[in-house]
Amino acid sequence: MLAFVMSSSKSVAAAAIVMLGWGLSTGLASADPPAPAPAPAPSPGQAPAGGPKTTIDHDGVFNVGTDIVPGIYTSAGPVGTGVCYWKRLGDDAKQPLDNAMSKKPQVVRIEPTDKTFKTDGCQAWQKNDAAVVDPGKSPEQASIGLGILNSLIGGGGGPPAPPAAPPAPAPAPPKP
Repeated sequence: MLAFVMSSSKSVAAAAIVMLGWGLSTGLASADPPAPAPAPAPSPGQAPAGGPKTTIDHDGVFNVGTDIVPGIYTSAGPVGTGVCYWKRLGDDAKQPLDNAMSKKPQVVRIEPTDKTFKTDGCQAWQKNDAAVVDPGKSPEQASIGLGILNSLIGGGGGPPAPPAAPPAPAPAPPKP
């Protein structure tokens, strides 16, 4: 009988341990999922989701005020060995206000009155209001340069030629 009591007590102890383990495991289980991690804060160069951005990381046409914030933007230049092309368009989205095609780093001022900004082949643009925009050439300087180029390719439109010398006076009639 003693053997039966010992084996019964071992069985009861084993059953108690199993029940205790089961009770602890179900007590720790929960039907609620863990709280999601908070969303990462926008990086310093990005505006909050849904608003205009302060970086341009791909080619395309961007609406000023909707897609991108107006301001001064910089790019390290073209991707690879290509060229970086950009263009600012005016109110009707057809009138070019300014553009450039270059293999060098670029700086552009996008005005609040611009309609769109187009970029193609450029590395990412970052808003940097501390950057200095190259003032470029005055309209007069640009006109002279274009006139010279046009005259070289036969397109005319060069600077006007100096006035022709007045015709020489006619010779006097012979005296009889």
